[in-house]
Amino acid sequence: MDLNDKQRGVIRGVIPAAVLTIVGLGGVSLLLPVSLLPVDEPGARLAWALQWAIFPVLALIVAVGRVGNFRFSSPQDIDGSGLTSATLQIQILRAVLQNTLEQAALAIATYLIWASSLPLRWLRAIPVAALLFVTGRILFTLGYERGAPGRAMGFGLTMYPTAIMLAAAAVALLLRMLA
Repeated sequence: MDLNDKQRGVIRGVIPAAVLTIVGLGGVSLLLPVSLLPVDEPGARLAWALQWAIFPVLALIVAVGRVGNFRFSSPQDIDGSGLTSATLQIQILRAVLQNTLEQAALAIATYLIWASSLPLRWLRAIPVAALLFVTGRILFTLGYERGAPGRAMGFGLTMYPTAIMLAAAAVALLLRMLA
């Protein structure tokens, strides 16, 4: 398959994101002392996951704030998308917000599933995933106007930890059912 320049640019962005995700979830998380983890009770596990969910939620509130602040300063956009034709800048900000909302919903649900279904020591992956999420959102936002290649690494750092954790949790649950 012949790839165009944008597709090659996306690949150049997502490969480092995949490597950082694997190193982060598989290696860096192991450096966190088990003593930092909560007691091994369902409520404490879920509370642990929810505390780390602050990072995706903060990324979401920043995206919401950026849309609101830009609307306030833009005469064309101040009345909202239901009443006006959006400027290019507000379209970009709304696209970043929409993607951040989608990613945050998936990440938070994944953190809770992970915390409730995997061995306690595996909960060390949640803070790493949350920090990768924020890093990914920053890079996604900064690169958005450069198109798909510009946002690829940020998208990967946001999505890959969630996807890997969700897939691993699903496999663990299936294996537990078969045992």
